[in-house]
Order: sequence, then C-alpha cells, then structure tokens
Amino acid sequence: MSVLTATAPMDLEQRHGAGGYPSRGITLTHGRGARVEDSTGRTYVDCVAGHGAACLGHAHPAWTRALTRQGDLLVSCPTSFGSEVRGRLLERLAEVTGFERFFLCNSGTEAVEAAIKYARSATGRSRIVAAKRGFHGRTLGALSATWEPRYRRPFEPLIPGVAHIPFGDLEAAAQALDSEVAALIVEPIQGEGGVRVPDDDYLPGLRNLCDAHGILWVVDEVQTGFGRAGSWLAHHHWLDGSPGQATDGPDLAALGKGIAGGFPMGALAIRRGLPPFAAGSHGSTFGGNPLACAVSSATLDTLEQEDLITRSRELGEWALDRLRQDLTGQTAVREIRGMGLMIGVELRQRSGRLLSRLAEDGILALSAGPTVARLLPPLVIDEGDWRWVIERVVEHIRGLDAP
Repeated sequence: MSVLTATAPMDLEQRHGAGGYPSRGITLTHGRGARVEDSTGRTYVDCVAGHGAACLGHAHPAWTRALTRQGDLLVSCPTSFGSEVRGRLLERLAEVTGFERFFLCNSGTEAVEAAIKYARSATGRSRIVAAKRGFHGRTLGALSATWEPRYRRPFEPLIPGVAHIPFGDLEAAAQALDSEVAALIVEPIQGEGGVRVPDDDYLPGLRNLCDAHGILWVVDEVQTGFGRAGSWLAHHHWLDGSPGQATDGPDLAALGKGIAGGFPMGALAIRRGLPPFAAGSHGSTFGGNPLACAVSSATLDTLEQEDLITRSRELGEWALDRLRQDLTGQTAVREIRGMGLMIGVELRQRSGRLLSRLAEDGILALSAGPTVARLLPPLVIDEGDWRWVIERVVEHIRGLDAP
C-alpha cells in the first residue's frame, strides 16, 4: 500500500502543507448545492461556502458544464491574444456592474493590489486611506490597507503612507481626506470585520468627499459582490449601478470570490471615463484565462436566470427578522447585523463555542472577528435547510445564556 493511500488526507496536509490556517478537523470530500459530505460520510449544511465564494454551491450543473466544455476547447490564452470567451465575459460584467473596463486577475487580493497601483499611477499621489476593521487581503499592498494588527505585525514594515479611519464615520473621513490622497478603500459592508452595515448616508458621503479632493474611491466588493448582499454589488443598495451611470458610484471596485462561483478569479472594475492601464504597466499570467472566464459567465447567467439575487435578499431579510425576533432579550447577544445572505451575530463572548456546537449539529459556519458568528451560505441553499440553520443558531445561542 502506498504512503498516499495509507495516510489520512488531513495528516498529509499537516505534514506537507505550509500552514497559515487553523484546522477545523474535518476533511470534506464532495458536495451538491449547499450540502457537503466529509470523509466519514457525515453531511453538513455549508454556511462557509469557500468564505462566500461558492455562490452557486457545489456541483451546479451550469457551472460544471461550462468548465468541462471550455476545458475541451482552450485552457490558456494570455491577454496579448484575443479570446471570444473573455470578450463576452467583459461585456457581461459591464452589463451587471455598471463599470466599463475590467482588469482580470486570480483573486480578490490581486484586485486590491491592482487598485492601489492604478490609483497611484492615475493620480500621481501615493497616500492611501482605508477603514478600521477592514480586510482587503494578505499580499503586502492589500495587507497594508487591512487594519487588523495581528495580520499586519509579523510582516511590518508594510508600504508607507496608509492611514486608517473609523468605518461609518463621515466626519473622520472628512478630516483624513485631502489633495495628497490617491485612493480611499472601503468595503460597502465589512465582512471579516464583523458584518458591519453602514448608515444610508455613508457611501454617498464618501463619494462627495472624494470628488472634493480628486481622490479615486475604491470599493472592496470581494465578499459582498455578485448577489451575496442581495444586489449585484452591495454598493448598488445606496448608489446607482446601472450601465453607463456609475459615475455617481465608486471609481474602482475590487471583485472576487463569487465572480466565478468559487473558481479562482478576481477583477478590478474601472468606471466610465477613466483610462485603462498603460500598456505594460500591469499584468497577470493566469488573469482572464478561458476556464475562469467561461465559469464566470456561467455564474453570472445562472444568478440572473434563477433569480438568485432576489432570493438572497429575501432569505436574508427573513433570517434577520427571525433572529432579531427570537433572540430579543438574550444576554449572550450584542447585535445582529447583515444584508442578503451575509449574516453576522455578535456575541458578548467569543464565538468559538457557538461555532463548535453548530458543527456538531451539522452546520459549518465562520467567525468574523473573535465574537461574531458569520453565515455565508450558497445562494442556492434550500429554504428548508436555511430555516433549520436559523432555528439551530437561535437554540444554541439561547443555550449560551443557560446556567
């Protein structure tokens, strides 16, 4: 018997993997829709969904067909050559997001890096302002914009000229933004920072402040985009996102995760009226490869054809109402927040106990900071499964209050 068959997969990962992520102690083998199965045959409702990336869930037929079909045609096509599948995707992205141009890459953090480079080049300035509790990625530029000290400290010094301001505070933004700032980077809804939804005047106010100083405004829609928050992009809740009308919205948007239904892909979106990158100034070997473009197009089409964005909004509204109603008066709960299928429950204690109990029940969920439990299910989650998940969350939180 070979070493590979004699050793458990998790043991092999522990032996040969480079680390970086704590193990949940579960080896997933396959899934369908919002359900996954582990190596022991146990089934779970997946409210992690690849940190929100698997918006169509697992093994969606349209996604699988697109990947298989394109794999039979052409796998690699650098952007120095034309690609029909890439061209169709770019046109489709413009239709659903309201932006005009897109730099295609492989992840959300690469999209943030591209945004920083673009802003510095376009404005001739170097300073960046981002929000406290914001998370933008782990590469050095994106990490510099990320606020959480425990992510930053082991790798300092990071890039200079980055300042952080309180999220949701327009007065603080007004004090920090001036004619030396190249870009303001914020998430429209903070994900890793605790699923924090801003007041209605916040994003429009940031647009006005950036206009006053000639600053490029970047929204990080990596987690919140493509139906997750109940609209194509989360900022569309507050700002016009119709094609050709995005000048009232952000200048740039970092996209990723759900853009290709879980296939590795990211994009920097650039609004109408801004120039493209200068030739040779930026690039990506795998960016815009035909496989990613094919599954991204299939993902966008499926989100529309199955009306999953409306579904996300309605299921999210129901869940927030149910959680707030059923958990009123529970001392373990500090606040319940969210939009669409992006739900956060902030506790007055660390969330690990709740997440462990949910996993024992057969529900996989995430943290969002030390005290917030986060639910990011696929947008295709069965309504019965979603109701059961919320019921179990309520029951386990009530149990946290028990003596």
